[in-house]
Amino acid sequence: MKKLYIFKVGKTFENTKKNLGDFTDWIKNFTNSNKLSIEVIDILNNDKLPQLKDSFGVIITGSHSMVTDNLEWSVNIEQWIKKAINHPIYILGICYGHQLIGKALGANVNNNPKGKEIGTVTILSKDEINKDPLFKDTPLNFKAHVTHMQSVLTLPKGAKSLAFNSHDENQIVRFSDYIWGVQFHPEFDEDIMKEYIKEQKDELQTLGFNINELLTNVDKTDYANTLIDNFVRIIKNKI
Repeated sequence: MKKLYIFKVGKTFENTKKNLGDFTDWIKNFTNSNKLSIEVIDILNNDKLPQLKDSFGVIITGSHSMVTDNLEWSVNIEQWIKKAINHPIYILGICYGHQLIGKALGANVNNNPKGKEIGTVTILSKDEINKDPLFKDTPLNFKAHVTHMQSVLTLPKGAKSLAFNSHDENQIVRFSDYIWGVQFHPEFDEDIMKEYIKEQKDELQTLGFNINELLTNVDKTDYANTLIDNFVRIIKNKI
């Protein structure tokens, strides 16, 4: 039977992991379906990528790496994505995963000219989002947690931007009928977001951020936190 995989392409800060868990734990926390087998492929521990014929769905996690570094494991996943687009494999990319999908399919991915984005932000939906099977119930605006320096700056052919904000034109992208990416972190809750701000405190202060303001503005992201389970439900209904 085909499986749903999580490609774990990064790990969180050691302190954060000790207190709150890691990327895959957070993704599973927001997955309510217990009728679907989910297997983690730990890319950084040299786990092999699955055969396309064995894959029904994939979630690609965030990472502290940069897509433009073209690390060997990252380029290998790009090649896998280029092949997967010709198969009915559902893929959801989160932050790094979102950028990696974009790069694999021909997008320009690089440092955002507006600099780093971090904290709880407001995302605005575009009209075409209502036609999308994964995001059709998205409100006109919603809160989401972000922490990133790079972005999908231009879209590959055939892709559609479904949501944006003042910092990033491509916060949600539908890359194909089966493939989506989100620049924000639907797996983060308020505690995780606060930890990410605290862990990057020195860097953020150097960049001119007000740490107290960032922490005060951390808020619940109720809609964003439903997206992983919505993705899993789509897969479950198709099996």
